[in-house]
Amino acid sequence: MKRTMMFLAAMVMALSVAAQGVYTRECNDKAQQKKAVKWMKKGKWRNGFMAAAPHESVNAVDFYEQYIKNTAQWEAMFRWLAETDLLAIPKGKHPIGDTGLVASVEDSENGPLAKRRSESHYHHIDFQYVVKGTERFGIIDHETSKPNSKYRPDVIHYEYDAAKARFYDSTPDKFFIFFPSDWHIAKINNDGDDQTIRVIVVKLDYIE
Repeated sequence: MKRTMMFLAAMVMALSVAAQGVYTRECNDKAQQKKAVKWMKKGKWRNGFMAAAPHESVNAVDFYEQYIKNTAQWEAMFRWLAETDLLAIPKGKHPIGDTGLVASVEDSENGPLAKRRSESHYHHIDFQYVVKGTERFGIIDHETSKPNSKYRPDVIHYEYDAAKARFYDSTPDKFFIFFPSDWHIAKINNDGDDQTIRVIVVKLDYIE
């Protein structure tokens, strides 16, 4: 009887975890998780950029590990964000020093979820920071999603279950980072009347 109850409890736990879905790269190293969260909260990575903090959905371990592997690009990006008037700078593409990074300044509008495509990237990381307005992002579940396009040049799209997606609103006090395991949808209508946004997008190199 005791063995049966333990088996049933394990099954319930497994089903509960499965029901929650998989939305990002999982790290089973608790020490690494703790180190990454502490590092992110401490904020030495900011390099003078104090206007916004990482959104709760940002994968702290990926952030920490990629920053360590590619510090020069991350430092340059945060320095550029800190030193640039992000509301006054003209829309378009702006090189960030000699790093090879480019900041895309986009004056755009949100739209219906049905008209927005999900995506992820293999070789780049999407840093997205809304400096004006509110942009809604969706992050889709890996277990119930599947590719519905070819991978090119560094983007792939997915068929997904909207009921399993997680939706977050991006405002000027937070930024989002989408690593290769963060399958996401951008520029979705929020609940307000104003759907106009200004967003800064930087694609950093993903280092294996």
